[in-house]
Amino acid sequence: MIDAYEDPGEPDVRGGGGRYLWWLVRCQPGRSVAGAVLGSTWMALLAATPYLLARAIDEGLTPGDLPVLAGWTAALFGVGSFNAWLSIMRHRTMTRVRMDANFRTVKVVVGHAVRLGAALPRRVGAGEVVTIGVGDVQTISAALTVVGPGIGSVVAYLTVAGLLWAQAPLLAVVVLLGMPVIGALVGPLLARLQGAEGEYRERQGVLTARIADLAGGLRVLNGLGGKGLFADAFRQDSRRLLQQGYRVGAVTSWVQALGAGLPTLFLAVVTWLAARLAAQGTLSIGQLVAVYGYVAVLVWPVSVWVDCGYQISRGLVAARRVVRFLRLAPMPDTGTLDAPAEPSVLHDPASGVRVRPGRLTALAAARPADAAEVLDRLGRYVPSDATWGELPLADIRLAQIRQRILVADHEADLFSGPLGDLLGGRRERTAADIERAVRAAVADDIVRALPDGLGTVIDAQGRNLSGGQRQRVRLARALLADAEILLAVEPTSALDAHTEAEVAGRLREARRGRTTVVTTTSPLVLGHADTVHHLVDGKVVATGTHAELLDSAPEYRALVARDADGAAAREETAGAPGAKVPDAKVPEPASEEPTGEELAGQEPPGEESVGQESAVSAGDEVAR
Repeated sequence: MIDAYEDPGEPDVRGGGGRYLWWLVRCQPGRSVAGAVLGSTWMALLAATPYLLARAIDEGLTPGDLPVLAGWTAALFGVGSFNAWLSIMRHRTMTRVRMDANFRTVKVVVGHAVRLGAALPRRVGAGEVVTIGVGDVQTISAALTVVGPGIGSVVAYLTVAGLLWAQAPLLAVVVLLGMPVIGALVGPLLARLQGAEGEYRERQGVLTARIADLAGGLRVLNGLGGKGLFADAFRQDSRRLLQQGYRVGAVTSWVQALGAGLPTLFLAVVTWLAARLAAQGTLSIGQLVAVYGYVAVLVWPVSVWVDCGYQISRGLVAARRVVRFLRLAPMPDTGTLDAPAEPSVLHDPASGVRVRPGRLTALAAARPADAAEVLDRLGRYVPSDATWGELPLADIRLAQIRQRILVADHEADLFSGPLGDLLGGRRERTAADIERAVRAAVADDIVRALPDGLGTVIDAQGRNLSGGQRQRVRLARALLADAEILLAVEPTSALDAHTEAEVAGRLREARRGRTTVVTTTSPLVLGHADTVHHLVDGKVVATGTHAELLDSAPEYRALVARDADGAAAREETAGAPGAKVPDAKVPEPASEEPTGEELAGQEPPGEESVGQESAVSAGDEVAR
């Protein structure tokens, strides 16, 4: 079985999923062959039992020859015992085959997700990745059952047909015709199952993504009064998924019913023919018993083969999803040029945004997604015609861009571990550097509230922190990276007005003389910017200082006034205007995850209050 640190190999992503399943088989050739041999021998020996029983009856029981009867009985016991051991070994081998396929698929998917890096959420939804990790890997591994019992059922079927041919050719012909008939009846259902299962998986991915959105934004939705709207949408998606599940279940029930019923009908037909032949004297009593045993044995391999067809059908659907994910290519490093040696202008022709070095620039847009897309282009996370100095970003070595330009997303991942390690990352940081970054992000009260300060272990995604605390931790981490150019997406959207004003002032001071770009519609942040670009439909329509745009751009004034109303509401909720917000307390981790209703009913701890984000920001983030 694949080792935790072993290279999983290069998957075959050609075709519609069948090549990927075959690649999983080829990755473990010895075990796959062993599973096929063990499965075939085990099922073939199942057919030996009726043969030995017939010999015992005809040669020992009917003549009354006790020694011969004892000999055949001993042979029957020996074959049964050996076959029981083969069954154990077959099961162990096939379990390893399935586990190897499971772990190998997980490693391939996780490895590719790592290669996609920060581009992953821009290329595929979280629901798709979760569905692959939770369900598809299990379905794919179950499809490899065909390697052992699947091949064994074919061998057993042909073995029984050969034994019957030696005794009654008519019965052998009926048996040989049985499998094509079953295939003709079950095949169309398996094709229909693939279509229904594929649509079900698609809807399942959409619903999983909506669950993630609701879980991440439940507090904000509750504050904005939008919880009911999104709950209704979730219910509708759930009903559609339920109806699709019923359709999948209907097809599956027919496949399983035919898998169990057709072999039984098959048994009845062959037994009737054998009884007629015995009555005519063509078959002996022992041969009649053997024929009945052969056909009874056939029930098992035929049922297994139908089930293997069902598993392969579902496995192909799951493999297509995995292959589609693996086909997502990371952004190629086409750059061959060095980045500008001196601080230079960043320019995005698509929007008209021009970022001058050493200044704090703000992008204000009614749709925050428009401003975030500009940062994606300037950070070279999507193909664009953006330039740095006189050079196209696409022509500059990607490693140099990543070293000097940092895109700080307000929903960036937070990994589990001590807070100090979470902030510092891979590089060694001095206590003074960490303290300066924490203070600049107004996160010093968070450190004081934690039981062990910077040594306190933070849960994955900061689940033991509040929304505003997570945002300030992310900002502190970005400031500690000390990139030459910092592109921050909505760095204060989850903060109350007082904390937001403090962050805006300290951010400007911490980044003085360095290039910084923020996307925001908050007048508290815009007032500290050297240059503000007002974007409409992704294009710059006005540029100037915050004060200049308030005087000259009515649309900008309306946009900022709307956010100012939200800031005033947050300030009123936090306390009297200008009042100091008390230190935020970190909630103790609960023994169980709270339900959605419990989350909706909780008051946010610390500086957060109901309605922390503007309606525009929350709605647009959901749209993204």
